[in-house]
Amino acid sequence: MGYRRSLGALLLAAGLAAATGCGTSSERAAEPDYAATLRPIIEKLMRDNAIPGAAVVIRSPSDGDWTATFGTGTIGENDPITVDDHYRIGSNTKTMTVTVLLQLAQEGKLALDDPIAKYVPDVPGGDRITLAQLAEMRSGLYSYTFDPDFNAALDADPRRVWTPRQLLDIAFAHPANFEPGARFEYSNTNTILLGLVIEQVTKTAVAESFRTRIFEPLNLRNTSFPAANDDAIPDPHPRGYAFGTNVSTIDTYALPPDQQAAAVAGTLLPTDQTVASPSWAWTAGAAIGTVDDMATYVKALADGGLLDARMQQTRLDSIEPIDPANPGVAGYGLGIVRFGEHLLGHDGQIPGFMTFMGHDPDADRTIVIATNLAAVPAGEGSALVLVKGILPTFYGANAVGGHDPARPSPGPSGSSEPAPTTR
Repeated sequence: MGYRRSLGALLLAAGLAAATGCGTSSERAAEPDYAATLRPIIEKLMRDNAIPGAAVVIRSPSDGDWTATFGTGTIGENDPITVDDHYRIGSNTKTMTVTVLLQLAQEGKLALDDPIAKYVPDVPGGDRITLAQLAEMRSGLYSYTFDPDFNAALDADPRRVWTPRQLLDIAFAHPANFEPGARFEYSNTNTILLGLVIEQVTKTAVAESFRTRIFEPLNLRNTSFPAANDDAIPDPHPRGYAFGTNVSTIDTYALPPDQQAAAVAGTLLPTDQTVASPSWAWTAGAAIGTVDDMATYVKALADGGLLDARMQQTRLDSIEPIDPANPGVAGYGLGIVRFGEHLLGHDGQIPGFMTFMGHDPDADRTIVIATNLAAVPAGEGSALVLVKGILPTFYGANAVGGHDPARPSPGPSGSSEPAPTTR
């Protein structure tokens, strides 16, 4: 999905001085009370973690709505982030893929307990892996994004166009990690397979299903699913940045301690990953959107605006703890994440960008964050760093920060998943 270069603290500080927290004094006077609390928290977290730019949307009928932008879209330049900027939204795409799957199930065109072998041949153990297990990340199939040769190929040619079959061939060259249904393990292979199922059942490109079933009904005018050979991002958009390479971050996104210090000090800069083919992530993470569109979408995702009441309940009932020993931290179900006790949504990290979207149905509160840095020098997803700083304002000091479901650590700041797996 595209890479973005990232900034060091020196350039970040300069960018923040020029561009952080844009808005006139009259606009700030109209902000909700919590904005005065959150603004310095976000600014400090960005400085301390070398995050070049960010956009934040909070929608809350009780507390007030707030949209704010911070930092720069181009390291070393006075290029303020805007609310209209487009971002690659990574694994938030998975929620779209599974939503279409659930729509097809409620229309009687497939069943969630169908084996994947009914639709895609040659899947190892495909006669025992159901569509639901794929959507819930419980298939046991190896994720192609962990393959060292695949990561080396991405480093060598970020603009290479990949087909779904090529991605599956990489995955199926590895043995399954466990028996279907035995446990949770995040795998992009699962959602690539579901994309093929959608195309087989609908007899149309998955991009068309997204457009007619999600984007148009919700009036998401700035959300798109690019063609495999389209590596551009619609204007306006920031540059996107990442520390390290795909190969160097296979085991962890965290830089070595001395490099972390250099990155925060501004003497080690990330690379610009803005132009890259989205084909390697396809239905697991190729979508593009804006923060406003994401806020609209995640509310529909959590409240059931795209499914009938029965299927929405099926989706919510499917959520199980990612780590059974820590059930309150995060849960994963049919293409949806439960963050802590309150927020439903997902997040998405790809080389260059990270986005988070969450909606609290009880409080009717939506939180969306987009950044133009994949992982911070310490290894955590950049948007999750900001989410964890924001949540205590609404949920108290013991609020659980966003947990990247792609990372095996049960804590809210798990950081051991190899790049470039989308989140």
